[in-house]
Amino acid sequence: MLTRRASAVVASAVLAAGLAGCGSSGSSNSSTGASTGASPGVQETNPVGDIADNTAYVAYRPASGQYEIKVPEGWARTTSGAAVSFTDKLNTVRVETVSAASAPTVASAKATEVPAIQSASQRFSLQKVETVKRKAGDAVLITYKADSPVDPVTSKVVPDAVERYEFWKGGTEVIVTLTGPVKADNVDPWRTVTDSFTWLG
Repeated sequence: MLTRRASAVVASAVLAAGLAGCGSSGSSNSSTGASTGASPGVQETNPVGDIADNTAYVAYRPASGQYEIKVPEGWARTTSGAAVSFTDKLNTVRVETVSAASAPTVASAKATEVPAIQSASQRFSLQKVETVKRKAGDAVLITYKADSPVDPVTSKVVPDAVERYEFWKGGTEVIVTLTGPVKADNVDPWRTVTDSFTWLG
């Protein structure tokens, strides 16, 4: 039987990949709060999957008020239970809250979560499991590659690069999963998102 954390891993891997493989139509605007980032200027041309340098970010807080995180402004928002996803073209930011009695570790991620992700993914390739520092504190980061689901419009499959961050505090784990095409250069945007994560409770 899967633990609650492992079940969340499977749901996260499947849903994040599915959203990343779809467009951004049919959902609400991303979030509430003041925007940050560069003002729109000369329109730039980016490779497929690259998030524009002049992207503005807005703060999102769930109804529970447990945390705040900044996401790109204007991305389509989809909510499913304790998870919320923000999607634009081939990129997705997914944030999920689960109960966890103890903080995740590199060892627990390798033993439980990586196998669960692998079983839910196509052409899974683990890159690294490590502890990283963000402004909210330490987080366990699982970096891997996997295929997106078949796009219902184009019938194409996109090789995705995925970064899964696990933040923990007082029995609550917040999982931030960032998904985009393998060749996209989203290092700075993903760092902006994960550095913006803040515990409010």
